Amino acid sequence: MSGSTSADSPVTFDRLPERWEPTPVVPRRPLGVALISVLIALFGLVLLLGGLLFLLSIYLGAFVPASLELIPSLDLWGAGIVAILGAALIGVATALWDQETWALWTTIVLVFAAATYLFFTESITILLLVLVVLFVYLISVRRYFY
Repeated sequence: MSGSTSADSPVTFDRLPERWEPTPVVPRRPLGVALISVLIALFGLVLLLGGLLFLLSIYLGAFVPASLELIPSLDLWGAGIVAILGAALIGVATALWDQETWALWTTIVLVFAAATYLFFTESITILLLVLVVLFVYLISVRRYFY
């Protein structure tokens, strides 16, 4: 043992392995989710424009004619609520496009509530079938959201 310096000397390498950095895994957006988010955004845009055009026709009647109103049966409070609902739907559609989990569950709850309403009001039509299929589809693609 004496005279053996190999145990006391540090270990050296000729080269080190490449540095490992994890790559973020971004799940692909399913085509159905993209279509649903575009449809929700279009519906939200119609509601937002409908509410805002009604409010503008009330306050700026000389500049915005009443013929531009998309939803003519509104009142002042209803137009404000419709505009806020439209803006909220645009936000949900944007988050659904970005695959955020809260937007998925919000959409699932809204679809379930609409299907439940149609079922209990005995409006069993093709719309109920579409909502049930949409509900099952959204549940099945939840793994793509993070």
